[in-house]
Amino acid sequence: MFLPCAAGVEEMLAAEVAAIASRAHASRSETARERGGVALRAPAPEAARLVLSLNLESRLAQRVLWRVAEGGGRDEDDLYDLARGVRWNEWITPRQALRVDVTARHSPLRSLRFAGLRVKDAVCDLMRERSGSRPDVSLDAPDLPILLHLDGESATLYVDTSGEALFKRGWRARTGDAPLKETLAAALLAAAGWDGSESAGPLLDPFCGAGTIAIEAAQLARDMAPGAGRRFAFEKLGPFRGMGRDWLDLLAAARDRAHAPSAPVFASDVSRGAVAAARENAARAGVDDAIEFAVADATARPSPGGQGTIVTNPPFGERIAPSGARAGEGGGFAPALAAHWKRDFAGWTAWVLSPDPKLPTTMRLEASRRVPLWNGPIECRLFRFEMVRGSNRRRRVAEDAPLGGWSEG
Repeated sequence: MFLPCAAGVEEMLAAEVAAIASRAHASRSETARERGGVALRAPAPEAARLVLSLNLESRLAQRVLWRVAEGGGRDEDDLYDLARGVRWNEWITPRQALRVDVTARHSPLRSLRFAGLRVKDAVCDLMRERSGSRPDVSLDAPDLPILLHLDGESATLYVDTSGEALFKRGWRARTGDAPLKETLAAALLAAAGWDGSESAGPLLDPFCGAGTIAIEAAQLARDMAPGAGRRFAFEKLGPFRGMGRDWLDLLAAARDRAHAPSAPVFASDVSRGAVAAARENAARAGVDDAIEFAVADATARPSPGGQGTIVTNPPFGERIAPSGARAGEGGGFAPALAAHWKRDFAGWTAWVLSPDPKLPTTMRLEASRRVPLWNGPIECRLFRFEMVRGSNRRRRVAEDAPLGGWSEG
């Protein structure tokens, strides 16, 4: 199998996959970090059960892909022959539908669309020869999502067992502008080492927007499986049709283990509309009782008390400076925010995601760590700031430090 993820998340995903495999008693599985994701090998029975567990439990993977063929990809005839070598009749029936998506890196082929069409032709031709009819094509709701990946002159065919991308947890009803994907929000929490346990302490997102970070945090604090509220492609695929009882047992166990939150989660935003959307999303996610929401200017929001962790993706320049707010104090919003944090959040640790490499200078703070992450096509850094009242202490900066390991909540 292969589990793709956002660039910069590979090490954390490898640790998460190993933890899920261990909990699923997949003792013969082998995990390897690769560029853009994690490869996983396991004997067929273990692998099939792992597909169920990984789709249900992974917070960081974008999809769970099952490799069905690998070979040459120099031209479209190679792709047709490669696809004809797969026993597609074991995956779907002619009454079902398929879709072929294509990704490529350094491929000599001119048209990725035509490459996908040749794979589709091979599947349909093969099934027509064996059963007398062929499956339809559905772009919106395919029963069999196929992914063709081209790398140089090689090609790999995968069955996408997830269907919709795993960041679509099934709870998002409303979004703000450029909402953070749930998988990236989970990566921010993992990089910050916040696992939702009682010892993790409180978590705050003062720029909550649609609530993505806070909702991911609350589900961690309640030990809720991220995929328990949605459907997956594997539920309609041949190799998994006899595993209905296994899937129901996994779902029941995941729902039974959910508990009252171990750590408090706080979220706020200056926009009333954003907070309303976040509340609605939290209710759909089943964690509205685990998050304390507030409408507040981030430069004036009081600390919940004690010591905790701030994890946030500030939309600097957007929805952060209401009329009468202190955004102009100290030479701009970012310095005003930093001054407020140092004054009211002394002892807290703030993790701030930003595409601006000069953010520490702008905020007039010393970053004790810089973790490279990608928000879609945008290269970002997750900066760690230790909040100390008054002047900042000089600290050695870990430039582009590697990510820490995943800690299960």
